[in-house]
Amino acid sequence: MGVYERFGVAPLINALGTVTVVGGSRMDPRVLEAMAAASGSFVDVPLLLDRAGTTIARLAGAEAACVTSGAAAGLAVATAACLAHGDPERIRQLPDTTGMRDQALVLAAHRMVYDQAVRLAGAELVEVGTSTSTTLEQVDAAITDRTALLFYFAGASGMPGSLPLRDVAALVKPHGIPLVVDAAAELPPVGNLTSFLADGADLVVFSGGKEIGGPQSSGFILGTEPLITECSLTNFPNHSIGRSMKTDKETIVGLVTAVELFVQRDYGAIFARWRRLSESVVAAVNEVPGCTARIGYPTVPGIQPREIPRAYIDQAGLTAPELRDRLLRRKPPVAVGVEGGSVAINPQCLADDELEPLIEALVSELSA
Repeated sequence: MGVYERFGVAPLINALGTVTVVGGSRMDPRVLEAMAAASGSFVDVPLLLDRAGTTIARLAGAEAACVTSGAAAGLAVATAACLAHGDPERIRQLPDTTGMRDQALVLAAHRMVYDQAVRLAGAELVEVGTSTSTTLEQVDAAITDRTALLFYFAGASGMPGSLPLRDVAALVKPHGIPLVVDAAAELPPVGNLTSFLADGADLVVFSGGKEIGGPQSSGFILGTEPLITECSLTNFPNHSIGRSMKTDKETIVGLVTAVELFVQRDYGAIFARWRRLSESVVAAVNEVPGCTARIGYPTVPGIQPREIPRAYIDQAGLTAPELRDRLLRRKPPVAVGVEGGSVAINPQCLADDELEPLIEALVSELSA
């Protein structure tokens, strides 16, 4: 009996991606070894956090970094920093923002469920424009003496109602308004670790438990030294917004190890492998009467890297949600995505020995 079967839970084949509901990523054995080694001793956690941030910033090519317990925690911590700006009384006062600049501008096209983390710190979200059209003039007109930050969701940057990050940054910088970017799942490419900062962002939040391959309860903020210092003051183990978002010494060490491995990967070979896996799925599904499959990429904003090729599957008489649910009821269960009216097979988390069982499951359900 496996570790999950003890609880009556079956391990699944993950053709969905590095999403939280199926456990994030599969950690490299070297990450697990580092975490196990870290568990054997006590340590000064604030000092460890400081040194971990320094190491991650060096690896990423950024000025400074702050370790968090995930990307959502990173958004809350970054927002709190923009509200309190290191003032001890204001830090303790949050999420009560009385006497502070308390509004976060956000493009209407960038609204999504994860911006609740911004509100958790006490900020009021103020939408600018519409989901299909926004201008820089509208952003400029929305800035008031209550504006504390501008929140930018990188996953929606290609939407019709979005604006280029570089243009937004150039607009808000003269006002002294920090620009916070949610880039939780915007890896790969590795270059995105610094591309948002190069375009003018002040703080950029990444998940450590997605493509980086670290512990699921890990993340980090990259940014300028002054703002990262203010993030650290609102982060655990301080008594602040971030206190309830603490993580442990093992996770901190595991995250740093994962980042070290991540920046060394050969993504040319990795993308080629993902393409081969997707093409194998497409070839097998297209042999099933009444089914069509193709290689494609996401066209709507979400929490998955857009650059990874997917296999998109359609079948006459069976909706995508119905196929998804059938696959989840199999033994072993198979997790897949639904995008529009198609089932999406993301190869990001597939092991080589899972390809054949995945294809067998798909062909079986599609044939039925």
